[in-house]
Amino acid sequence: MLVFIIIGLLGLALAITSLVIGDFFELADGALSGTSLGAGALLFGATGMVVLSSGLQPWVAYPAGLVVAVLVIILVNVMIKRLKAGDDGTPVSLVGIQGTVTSDVDRGHGEVSLDATTELETRLAFSDEPIEQGLRIIVVEQHGARVKVEPVPR
Repeated sequence: MLVFIIIGLLGLALAITSLVIGDFFELADGALSGTSLGAGALLFGATGMVVLSSGLQPWVAYPAGLVVAVLVIILVNVMIKRLKAGDDGTPVSLVGIQGTVTSDVDRGHGEVSLDATTELETRLAFSDEPIEQGLRIIVVEQHGARVKVEPVPR
């Protein structure tokens, strides 16, 4: 039983480390990553513990844990590949996009709702001059997730 506990805890540590700092190793061109191996080891240990706790013999626990671990590794790899395929990673420039002030904007803070189809939520914004809620704005600069805005000329 101790073997399953140790392998499960090592798997948990590996999975958490891989998720927090990123996969620090990949084998077989990404077929085995830190995340998938950690998840597999965690479920190997958990499955072994469940089988042994059910009163079955260790010779049943090891193959059962191995089968579950392999299935989890495959599932995690499929999920990771789908997530990577869906991430285009192309930054979108918002300079020139118009919108509406949703919370008064000044030099330090404010929020705007932009008219771009990629913008589903409000963005943090700032401006050289105060802009009241409800006024139309245009984005003149982009700094990460924040945008610098100016009132739309009338």
